[in-house]
Amino acid sequence: MRYLLIEDNHKLAGAVVERLQLDGHAVDHADRLDAASACMDVADYDLILLDIMLPDGDGRDFLQRQRRAEKRTPVIVITARSAVSDRISLLDLGADDYISKPFDFAELEARCRA
Repeated sequence: MRYLLIEDNHKLAGAVVERLQLDGHAVDHADRLDAASACMDVADYDLILLDIMLPDGDGRDFLQRQRRAEKRTPVIVITARSAVSDRISLLDLGADDYISKPFDFAELEARCRA
């Protein structure tokens, strides 16, 4: 499977990419929304792992644009925000799942499989 990880924390991104590659997945990493959009222009992804707070904008806007364009690639939000209202808001915007930082890699892998 091919994943797009949108995460500006390079240490966390490196660990996620490495772990998912060990599971046999191809993983592209973008640390900004503009880079993520460029990746989406040239590749099809089976799953997007999306951080919310990024240097060049809010991941919610990216998610909304994807859903308005009727792109149905599954999106798992990965964020430090853990309030119930945040989870509900993101799920209502079209996220397929949500995992709060810090997280266990085994749980992330299970959510990706689901």
